[in-house]
Amino acid sequence: MVENNYVIRVLDSPGEVACSAWNALLARQTDGTLNPFMRHEYLAALHDSGSATPRAGWTPRWLTLWEGEELVAACALYLKTHSYGEYVFDWAWANAYQQHGLSYYPKAVVAPPFTPVPGPRLLARDHATRAQLVVALRDWCASQGLSSLHLLFLAEADVSACADAGLMLRHTVQFHWNNASPAATDTQPSAFGDFDDFLASLSQDKRKKIRQERRKVQEAGVHFRWARGRDIQPEDWSFFYRCYERTYLEHGNAPYLSADFFTLMAREMPENWLLFMAERGGQPIASSLIGLSDSAADDSPNATSTAYGRYWGALERVDCLHFEACYYQPLAWCIAHGVQRFEGGAQGEHKMARALLPVRTTSAHWLAHPAFADAVERFLEREGAGIEDYMEHLQQRTPFRQMP
Repeated sequence: MVENNYVIRVLDSPGEVACSAWNALLARQTDGTLNPFMRHEYLAALHDSGSATPRAGWTPRWLTLWEGEELVAACALYLKTHSYGEYVFDWAWANAYQQHGLSYYPKAVVAPPFTPVPGPRLLARDHATRAQLVVALRDWCASQGLSSLHLLFLAEADVSACADAGLMLRHTVQFHWNNASPAATDTQPSAFGDFDDFLASLSQDKRKKIRQERRKVQEAGVHFRWARGRDIQPEDWSFFYRCYERTYLEHGNAPYLSADFFTLMAREMPENWLLFMAERGGQPIASSLIGLSDSAADDSPNATSTAYGRYWGALERVDCLHFEACYYQPLAWCIAHGVQRFEGGAQGEHKMARALLPVRTTSAHWLAHPAFADAVERFLEREGAGIEDYMEHLQQRTPFRQMP
């Protein structure tokens, strides 16, 4: 299909676009730093491992714009037959369609599967091309008779392009930690010197609570070690997956990601992973896996370097072990390695007690049915006002001590 001098190609698998071309376009969105969860290797591994495939309800229809042989815009578009693994919840919308005898599925989703990490979704060489990509997405969904289009956890440039195209915006809240002391001044460094320095910035009750939680883990005889990149051994990856799988099964669900996915991560993207192993009596009992931006993985001094809390699991129950493995160990590592931000993942107001502060995230939505689009727009207006009130409420509950 040709539109505005661009050739539009819809691809049925990640393998139909060159890894180098995709990643080069991704790098243009982020000043040369690749968001690890939008890298071609990550998305291809989800497909090749059987984790995000048509059988699992994720049918790739990657929409790409070409100028001759040059890839000028692209997005990871999926047809969905359910709403699992998205973390922006639209079950009520689907139920409303069903109650009126209409089909909500299949729908279209633009996002890396199972990954509630904000980042670029509309990869484009410039603003004009990004705007054209949004229009092409909406028009293609309409031509396929799909109920709706959903772009999740968007970067600011994507939000602007979607708003200009008339898509509805929806906001949710995540909790992120920044390596910056509230006591910083223009003449003093802002980053924490060590974990004790970080604790000193907190209010007394929060500081006391964290020390108590860490003490419980230590008194239980649990010690931690970490490894990253190619230092993570195959047996470490294998143990991690046992923990990850067990956590899902204990909640009555099969894990989203297969063992083959993590095997591919170890082979294709080792530099983007950091593994914490909890051991007691010389035996591993739990683990947490942290994602790293490229700058963090390379130890480069970069103000935008980021760590991402992603997966965890345990074979034994130890009081407060989850907090130690998923927050305190990663935060201490971030401080020691100069990483500027730690993103804690979807939801979780309890994270504020660990100094992860509320951050608004944005998704964009288009519904084909005019009446439902009007109803959802009114709902989003009310929900948006509630989110603003919620953010204001959270911001008044700062975990940091009051500075003079």
